[in-house]
Amino acid sequence: MALKHDKDASSHQPHQSVQHALRVLEAVAHRGVGITDTELARVTGLPVDQLTRMLRMLRREGYVQQAADGAYVAGTTLDRLGAADDHEAALTAKLQLTLDELRDTVGAAVYISRYIDGEVRITQYAAGPEAPPVNEWVDFRVSAHASAVGKSLLGQLDVNGRRDHLSRHKMARLTSRTITNEKVLLSKLAAQPATVPVLDLQEYAVGTVCAAVPITAGASVGCLALSLPVEHAHRLHHAADRLNRSAAPVLLSLAI
Repeated sequence: MALKHDKDASSHQPHQSVQHALRVLEAVAHRGVGITDTELARVTGLPVDQLTRMLRMLRREGYVQQAADGAYVAGTTLDRLGAADDHEAALTAKLQLTLDELRDTVGAAVYISRYIDGEVRITQYAAGPEAPPVNEWVDFRVSAHASAVGKSLLGQLDVNGRRDHLSRHKMARLTSRTITNEKVLLSKLAAQPATVPVLDLQEYAVGTVCAAVPITAGASVGCLALSLPVEHAHRLHHAADRLNRSAAPVLLSLAI
């Protein structure tokens, strides 16, 4: 399925962060024996303050570690994801760990969804007693027009891709807030800024609000999402902002 022009993806802050992180990791891996932050700043061209924040994130996520002399070398996460053997198992384990931590950080159930073979699929999620998952009362595959997950994924397709999906899945009214007019939905998707989370305010299910941000890596369309009971709707915008700022580690795992 065709994607929009790359400039839409690059305008999304997590993508910019991941591009910078990959430059740092490439420099670390190329040096092999260790590279100082001063050398990294020179090689990558990143400002010192931005590089410091990036290295902090990469250390926290296990992509790099600091040797006794202060130089940076590849960490266990980078070694595991970079290995040809069991890459998928390592990726799944890393993403689950990240989701579990993100669930506790934002105080909401969180999900990774992918658009695979023309269908919406939730591939991993993290929930718990204090962060209950959304009740999938209608299959997510046929309700993309109503859910934050679905709208985020459709928004990353080109217009023909969106129309193709909607031609295969009728836009049923799931709640009084559900958009069922294709022209209206397509207009909203076209107007959605790439850097702003997509929201679902009880459009998919009464009693639940959701938000989603894109995590497209290469030709693979995906999104990171959260759901909250409607009584916590006052937290949605803050939680969505935190989700958006936390998308980079998820996207980085997918990009390696």
